[in-house]
Amino acid sequence: MSANLQTLPSGNGLLIALFLGFSSALLGVSGFESSANFVEEQAQGVFRKTLRNMLVAVIIFNPLTSLISLNLLPLDEIITNKDHLLSHIAYQTGGGFFKNVVVIDAVLVLSGAVLTSFVGVTGLVHRMALDQCFPRFLLKTNRRGTFHRIIITFFLLCSSILIFTKGRLLSLAGVYTISFLGVMTLFGIGNILLKIRRKELKRTYRAGWLTVIVAICATSLGIIGNVFIDYKNFVFFLQYFVPTVLLVVVMYMRVPILRSLLNAANYIMTKMLVWRTIIIDEMTALTNQRVMLFARGGRLDRLHKAFMYVMKNETSRRILLVHLYRSEDENEEQEIRKAIEALNQIFPELEVELVVRKDSFTPETIDTLSTEFQIPKNNIFIGAPEEKHPFSVQDLGGVRIIF
Repeated sequence: MSANLQTLPSGNGLLIALFLGFSSALLGVSGFESSANFVEEQAQGVFRKTLRNMLVAVIIFNPLTSLISLNLLPLDEIITNKDHLLSHIAYQTGGGFFKNVVVIDAVLVLSGAVLTSFVGVTGLVHRMALDQCFPRFLLKTNRRGTFHRIIITFFLLCSSILIFTKGRLLSLAGVYTISFLGVMTLFGIGNILLKIRRKELKRTYRAGWLTVIVAICATSLGIIGNVFIDYKNFVFFLQYFVPTVLLVVVMYMRVPILRSLLNAANYIMTKMLVWRTIIIDEMTALTNQRVMLFARGGRLDRLHKAFMYVMKNETSRRILLVHLYRSEDENEEQEIRKAIEALNQIFPELEVELVVRKDSFTPETIDTLSTEFQIPKNNIFIGAPEEKHPFSVQDLGGVRIIF
């Protein structure tokens, strides 16, 4: 090990080496991003324990592996065998049998990682398709109840990355590291947005501002370092990131795009009425979808904020406004109707229907109303649950919190 340490640069060279080493080493802490896909399926408090266990494993095994390699092998040999370093170390320490054990273990671990990635991406794409961020043709299931189109698409994407990088492990690792660090950075940004816009949201743990900011800075520096190591990895990443973002933007801008197509059809293809009819029917189907909004009282500013959200973020222009009350003293139906009359002047394109029920706001109530009016839960909008509520966001089954 002392001989290897003699090769360390001095001065600024040492700082640069540490920075680039830190950026590369962040690949070894991946796995945290996959755990978030299973939050809603875990019991209370399990998610934090999962993160803790992964952190302990990273702290123990990653430095230990580096120390073993530096103690057993000269630096030149480490560089030569970088693509299969662990198996080479196993061969040097325990012979061929130990090498086979390490290789078999690596195959099992990577097989589990691949399976986890398919499970995670299926859940992610399924939810994004339900929220109309991805095309709905991905939601088709086969007779076994699995989303085969999502699985096949993800397999083709992974295979194409392998082809484009020509199977170079360092390039694959670089692309994955940039993607992983990008996801972790967005986790931190999302945490900040929750702190600012959803202060009253019920949660089991609150990360401090300093913790979140330090984490965002660390992952951002890791991305910069990996770009400096080999900018081609960033180019490979952009080849997949940019089309994905464009697809989401296209899905988000469907109505303006369809309106532009309609204008083009009116100008260029006046005789092809069948295409014009199809586009109009598609636009009508999108705008006629109903969304359900729970009104917590008749405050005009709160309803205005909710209606503005629908105008900006939804293609639907039909709102089913639900007011729940437990006693006649809490019934604010008249105030809500007055607020609706005022808002109709501001949002004349919105069609609002008021439903008043004597009931409590519970997950069971949401299930009943969703079934009765045939509105999926991802099209049900509510305010953030407060501490007084006995249920959590997960119990509501995927409804959207808009204020």
